[in-house]
Amino acid sequence: MKKSSISRRNFLGTAAAAGAAGIVVPALITSCSGKKHPKVVLPVMPDAAPDGPLLKAGLIGCGGRGTGAAINFIHAGPNLTISALGDVFTDRITACRERLAQDGVEIADENCFTGFDAFRKVIDSGVDIIILATPPYFRPEHFEAAVSAGKHVFMEKPVAVDPAGVRQIMATGEKAKGMELCVVTGTQRHHQHDYVATWGKVQEGMIGDIVAANCYWNQNQLWYRDPNPSWSEMEYMIRDWVNWCWLSGDHIVEQHVHNIDVINWFTGKKPVSAVSFGARHRRVTGDQYDFFSTDFIYDGGFHVHSMCRQINGTDGNVSEWIQGTKGSSNCQNTIWDPAGTEVWKYDGYMFDDQGRMTDQLIRSPYDQEHIDFVTAIRTATPLNEAEFVAESTMAGIMGRVSAYTGKKVTWDEMMNSDLKLGPKVFDMGPVDVPKTVPVPGE
Repeated sequence: MKKSSISRRNFLGTAAAAGAAGIVVPALITSCSGKKHPKVVLPVMPDAAPDGPLLKAGLIGCGGRGTGAAINFIHAGPNLTISALGDVFTDRITACRERLAQDGVEIADENCFTGFDAFRKVIDSGVDIIILATPPYFRPEHFEAAVSAGKHVFMEKPVAVDPAGVRQIMATGEKAKGMELCVVTGTQRHHQHDYVATWGKVQEGMIGDIVAANCYWNQNQLWYRDPNPSWSEMEYMIRDWVNWCWLSGDHIVEQHVHNIDVINWFTGKKPVSAVSFGARHRRVTGDQYDFFSTDFIYDGGFHVHSMCRQINGTDGNVSEWIQGTKGSSNCQNTIWDPAGTEVWKYDGYMFDDQGRMTDQLIRSPYDQEHIDFVTAIRTATPLNEAEFVAESTMAGIMGRVSAYTGKKVTWDEMMNSDLKLGPKVFDMGPVDVPKTVPVPGE
């Protein structure tokens, strides 16, 4: 294996203002930053989508999350089905078909497509909706193709692995708005009843102005695949995708984006700079880090500490925390005053047989996001989450690039970067990408 020629330029790309031309980043909600906190009307989240004509969805990416998203979709309401499947691997399609059959959904052989061009065949198969659940590298191209074909889109997070992909998502999201297409993403906290209710209280000023925040996704090692002599390098990398930066964006982007997204959502802001560090201690495949620790400075000058780790035998923590001038919140279900006394608690959880409140939601957010998606389509209600999740994805990329290079990274620098990961040739053969682990300072 050749020694990698990793440099700050490789990771940041060339500053190319033209690369960001035409991309307009709209202002986010700013009620937390001012002195006035209006009464917030929370979105209506029905228990099921309304009835209507049959809606057919095509699934692109038939792994575990894609299959799960397909099941969430067909459970969202009446007259919903999956009618086409696409994946680069036949075994993924077979497993997905078998699981969908348990819910009474049969996919015709002629509507099952394999290969790197399978996404186009699914889009052209007569479906109304596209569900995108491939490794994130492919999301920008697939999203653009689906919207250009006039399809409503549900796409899993994150939505890109590099700045070029983020800008492509933003541009396509704007195009979808002009075509009155609905776009929902897999940042399901926005459709989780307790988070939404807590967000409403924060927007109304219950904790005052936000002055700091923390977010975490610490857990054991994620899954991986050992090489198989019968696989090409491309097949191995895609089957082991969550461990390769060009396919997943590294876990600060692929997984920790959820927590960063919550902070962006609650504060109504995004980071302007990031200083990050990370390392690799025990990962056994791929080229990614085991942990990241990032100091984000947000628009307005407050700091957010972001932490994520995937190492066996370590403490787990998946949560968020925001501190305001009048109190604090865990973003999920509780608000405390400055003395640490609980002043509000979400009360919409289910009760057990003894009448005791549990921490189980009445409706899973994984189902709710599809209920809200289908409801928006059938009621012709504008719903487009593309740009918000693109910004959260970009924040994760900032943290990764800063850790890999050992340098401070700014939002503007990333938005003007032409950094694009991945190979130029896609076939089941060798993969021409750097494969060594980044070393900060080199």
